[in-house]
Amino acid sequence: MQYKFYLNNLRIAPRKTRSVAALIRNLPVGEAEAQLKFQSRRAALPILKLLKSGVAAASNNFSISADNLFVSGIFVGEGRMLKRFMPRAFGRAGAIHKKTSHITLILEEKIPGLKTAVNKIKTVRPETAGKTEPAKESVAEKPFRTERAEKEAVKEIAPKKSLKGATRKVFRRKVV
Repeated sequence: MQYKFYLNNLRIAPRKTRSVAALIRNLPVGEAEAQLKFQSRRAALPILKLLKSGVAAASNNFSISADNLFVSGIFVGEGRMLKRFMPRAFGRAGAIHKKTSHITLILEEKIPGLKTAVNKIKTVRPETAGKTEPAKESVAEKPFRTERAEKEAVKEIAPKKSLKGATRKVFRRKVV
């Protein structure tokens, strides 16, 4: 099955982006990520982010293993063009076209229908294995107890440690 992911309005010209996209076409996801990580081209980072996002979405939404995916296609199209003008000689204006790219990433499974095993067994922490929660008192049972009294009742009394020598001086020093 094919899974499509999109990145629109990337502020890099499509011609520059296509050269990076051509490197990862028909590669497994792990190899494609490695290829993009070591690219010095500016378009490599957004394409890497799109690839990671697509793999995460496919594994979370469709429970597909990342090892079972490969890049079956990646297409770069022209996006909206930002038109700016630069003043030129004799009162003229020269046009500047800032191009954007739309990237479409298509991931496919190597072995169709292979799903990841979802662990549905509820794990129990060893600290809470035999304990049950105590029943909470209702408001009617404790009408005169205040929040301060509850905090004091919960607070454990710990013996104070005496500070000797240099450590006592350090903790008594004023902060400048």
